Amino acid sequence: MVGSAIVRYLKGQGQSNIVFRTHSELDLTDQIKVRHFFETEKPDQVYLAAAKVGGIHANNIYPAEFIYDNLMVQANVIHEAWRAGVKKLMFLGSSCIYPKHATQPMTESALLTGLLEPTNEPYAVAKIAGIKLCESYNRQYGQSHGTDFRSVMPTNLYGPGDNYHAENSHVIPALIRRFYEAKKNLADTVTIWGTGTPRREFLFVDDMAAASVFVMNLDPVTFQAKTMPMQSHVNVGYGDDISIGELAQLVAKAVGYQGNIAFDTTKPDGSPRKLMDSHLLNSLGWRAQIKLEDGLKLTCSDFENHRAQLRV
Repeated sequence: MVGSAIVRYLKGQGQSNIVFRTHSELDLTDQIKVRHFFETEKPDQVYLAAAKVGGIHANNIYPAEFIYDNLMVQANVIHEAWRAGVKKLMFLGSSCIYPKHATQPMTESALLTGLLEPTNEPYAVAKIAGIKLCESYNRQYGQSHGTDFRSVMPTNLYGPGDNYHAENSHVIPALIRRFYEAKKNLADTVTIWGTGTPRREFLFVDDMAAASVFVMNLDPVTFQAKTMPMQSHVNVGYGDDISIGELAQLVAKAVGYQGNIAFDTTKPDGSPRKLMDSHLLNSLGWRAQIKLEDGLKLTCSDFENHRAQLRV
């Protein structure tokens, strides 16, 4: 989802010499294959959007895969990019890097100040390692090699190309699929995990792509003036949040489902609230443009257009 959005945005900016690989074409957990890719393609810039991702259910069932795969992907790509002489790299992280009970909204300085949310701790630890990889290469090789690796931390993302898997997807694509199937099957009620009270912030993926390119292209003097060598990541958020219950109502409306919505309070809620503080990025000159209601309509259209090819 994110990688394809970045490609769309770069093409829209007139970039034509874009190199990318699908998961089936290049296993990023294989260092030898990643090294061969960089030696062959010799890119000037790298956007590292690849990751193993999923919702609460997937994180609970596959914690070993979530930490191992993400650590390997990040270590291989970041190291081999540096080894191949890449000067500029953008690493995409996640808002789950922040402590479960971080002060809201969460500022960049909240990193490593408390315990993580247990349901996605392995994934979060991997993403924190990715940030520190970028910072460590900058500190060691910034002066000697011109290394300028940056990190952006998006809030919850959604949009075209999302994973609509029935069990392993994030909240918006999962809700879209469930409401669509309920509408199709004339179901009276759709049951949502948890209490519906946790609040989440959602950012349309094309906004995320625009922010990633914006931060990548900031001149070094401006970027370094606004960040610190060991706190260089930049939050990317929409600027407002919504309860899961309210979100469910919006998704049901976008899909056209008119039945009842119930909540299974025996299931976990996750963090009570996750809202990013995006003042740093706003001060640099960037703000999100796409409203949640508009983004949901576009995402529902994407689901409708591709549902025949979706995984179960």
